[in-house]
Amino acid sequence: MTTKPRAKKFRIRRPEAGQGPSAASRAEADARPGAGQPDTPQEDDRAPEAGGAEPKAAGTTTDLEAIRNEGLTGRQLRLARRVAQKNGFEPASDYDAVRMLRARGIDPFQRSSMLELVVPSAGSGGGDGKGPEAGLPVLPAGSEGLPEPVAAKTQLPSTQTASPAERRAAEIMKIQQELARRRRKKQMMLLSRLAFFVMLPTILAGYYFYVMATPMYATKSEFLILKAENSASSMGSLFSGTQFATNQDAIAVQSYLMSKDAMLRLDRDEGFKAHYQQDWIDPLQRLDPDASNEDAYGVYQRNIEIGYDPTEGVVKMEVQAADPETAARFSRALIGYAETRVDNLSLRKRSNAVSDAEVGLEEAQAERQDAQEKLVRLQQQGSVIDPEGRIAALRTQISNVEVQLQEKRLTLQALLDNARPNSSRVEGAQGDVRRLEALLEDLNRQMTSATTGEDSLAEKAVQIQLAQADLATRDLMLQTALERLEQARRDAESQARYLTTSVEPVASQDPSYPRSFENTILAFLIFSGIYLMISLTASILREQVAT
Repeated sequence: MTTKPRAKKFRIRRPEAGQGPSAASRAEADARPGAGQPDTPQEDDRAPEAGGAEPKAAGTTTDLEAIRNEGLTGRQLRLARRVAQKNGFEPASDYDAVRMLRARGIDPFQRSSMLELVVPSAGSGGGDGKGPEAGLPVLPAGSEGLPEPVAAKTQLPSTQTASPAERRAAEIMKIQQELARRRRKKQMMLLSRLAFFVMLPTILAGYYFYVMATPMYATKSEFLILKAENSASSMGSLFSGTQFATNQDAIAVQSYLMSKDAMLRLDRDEGFKAHYQQDWIDPLQRLDPDASNEDAYGVYQRNIEIGYDPTEGVVKMEVQAADPETAARFSRALIGYAETRVDNLSLRKRSNAVSDAEVGLEEAQAERQDAQEKLVRLQQQGSVIDPEGRIAALRTQISNVEVQLQEKRLTLQALLDNARPNSSRVEGAQGDVRRLEALLEDLNRQMTSATTGEDSLAEKAVQIQLAQADLATRDLMLQTALERLEQARRDAESQARYLTTSVEPVASQDPSYPRSFENTILAFLIFSGIYLMISLTASILREQVAT
């Protein structure tokens, strides 16, 4: 190893006997380069001086290894370096700065900007120049948390053979090794947490799906709901036969099949609870013997899936069971329940419309019958069935009698105009006139009695006319009721719904569930997401608490 050229040394002149060094001269000497560094290789041959640093004693805290073992924080080390730089030292590291300051009796962790001067105790170096320099602050012996001051001794050559650069490189290597060790420790902790919170639950889930889970057989079926076509209405037939005409019905059927009512009906008919209470089913899928309807309904929702595709109008159903034949039987029973529900969806509406139309028709028929009976009674009250015809006949007779009477009077007048009229012919003409006048008077009397009074033919004729008008109105209402009944029946037929099974349920040969690989991967992703979320939350909370 090549030795570096020695730096130029500055030595402090010893004062003559009886002359002590001034404080200014001692401070100037302390501020020079090289002051406070008695252990560097450049000062191995340096003789001890009166105001110089105390030599390093074995077993004191100025040893670098002992200082490192004190567990000083980074903040304390940085503070020691700043104090050393203020006092003119050039330490190779933070620990070297602590060593230099302590060697000069300076507290490196003192927060005050002014260093206090402490009078040395009796027995220490006095005015002979062998004690600490008067210009440098010293700490009293026995101070709390600080080492005892070291008595001034003859400075010995340094035992360190490494240069400051080599020591700095060694310190950097040690720091890097410490960082690598911490990094490996953090990685091991991370792997341990991942193994405990992610891998172990994933392995347990995979063991369940591959080993413990009971195979489930799925039976798939599809059905759709159709509406009866109605050719009478163009707008009604526009959407008939499409999914838009039965959209609400399909949704209603889907809701019913997924309801608790359908589950209870399936349990009564096919023994749904008894099937899932068998002992050979795994505990996670098995139903307890004393399970309530709510527990059974949870198993029902987990093993029966029903979906409706609005674009195609098809209801798709998948039923899972531990036995393939049982799954097919459950599926056929649910399809039967759906068909019954479809029939009952519009039954009330159809029956109400038809029944209302029938009631209206019965009322119209009864009112028409009353009107007709009233007309018949009016016609049967008098001797004349047709009063209007009787009045017309009287008017005709009166007119004829008046014409004949006028002719007879003209004939009589013609006979009387002769100079010598024939008496027999005149008397005959006068007799005819008298008879026609009597007949006309009788006809007029009958006509008068027929048109006046409450029982007159005119009053009866008016009542008969009103009864006939009422009968005509009732006939029209009866016809309208008949048309309404026919329309209600046509609408009821058009509102009928039909369930058509497009895919029949067939028992499967191989189990469909569980899907072991897919479920294991899904469990891994779920546990990983939960761990990541908890880790991020904890990191954010730690950061918030630290700040």
